[in-house]
Amino acid sequence: MHTRLYLAALFGSLLLASCSSDSETPSENSVQEAIHQQYDLSLSEELAVFAPLPDQADNPDNPTEVNKSLLGQALYFDKRLSKDGNISCNSCHNLATGGVDNLPTSPGDAGENGDRNSPTVLNAALHFAQFWDGRAKDVEEQAGMPILNPVEMAIPNEEFLVNRLKEIPDYQVMFSAAFPNDDDPITYTNLRLAIADFERQLLTPSRFDDYLKGDKSALTVQEKRGLQTFISSNCTQCHTGVLLGGHKFEKFGVYGDYWKWTGSENQDPGLFEETQDSLDLYRFKVPSLRNITETGPYFHDGSVADLRMAVTIMAEAQLNRQLKPNEVEDIVAFLGALSGEIPAWAQQPAP
Repeated sequence: MHTRLYLAALFGSLLLASCSSDSETPSENSVQEAIHQQYDLSLSEELAVFAPLPDQADNPDNPTEVNKSLLGQALYFDKRLSKDGNISCNSCHNLATGGVDNLPTSPGDAGENGDRNSPTVLNAALHFAQFWDGRAKDVEEQAGMPILNPVEMAIPNEEFLVNRLKEIPDYQVMFSAAFPNDDDPITYTNLRLAIADFERQLLTPSRFDDYLKGDKSALTVQEKRGLQTFISSNCTQCHTGVLLGGHKFEKFGVYGDYWKWTGSENQDPGLFEETQDSLDLYRFKVPSLRNITETGPYFHDGSVADLRMAVTIMAEAQLNRQLKPNEVEDIVAFLGALSGEIPAWAQQPAP
């Protein structure tokens, strides 16, 4: 039975009880509890498309080790990883603001902006690929690419940065501790492994995870109603799994040109730029919805600042559905339950 029918039956029974001379008027708490129970019942079979965030984001080829993670943390915040020392990894993926810089596109070392929005680094290690076009297979590969990008961190080549790091006494000690079996531990490969090891610690369990694990009090009535609307509106065609996204590519603009909704000045071809396959035109990696309330502006070009507008656009462009204002509000409320915090120790440079 649909949730609305459950609730209609519930209110009907409560009304009859309140009109009976032998019954007391139900308390507000009992009504709320009954509403919670009906939503929980109606959602119980629908939750299988999601999964709780794991405790770790392991990579057997880059096992987590404390000294390696601490080195990665130091490198993540170090502006010396950019040519002129103006930006660090944290500049575009600020751990104090949801793992992003909240800009449509990010300025690089020389102040020139890139052409795509910087996605959050939080939970990124669990994505099936990295970047909007998936050109890196994992965070180990991704970690080394912005450093050498001429528009981003602008380091001219790997040797340039390795030589710079070898002149820093602290890094001589930290690389040796992180890679004790290497005769020459300060290498570009080890730099990538260390940064990725740190990024694999940036998981953000949320109240939604508590709900999936059985804590029915973890979500409010509105959040449960938003979850039900999210599912019934078929948002789960793309936003499922552990990350509610981050596991496949999808065309942006299934029911029309995306830029007609977003007002994008640049018509980004998406994955097509990498594959030159016409089937990949305007396809992008489906973003994770975790921490989405903190990671605006939205879409691959940061063209939409308001989350409510982004939800409305996605319904129209991807599902050919016009959501009512109250449905949008409920979905946004649910999305708020997907936010979590990284450990406090990870939000600043390693000591």
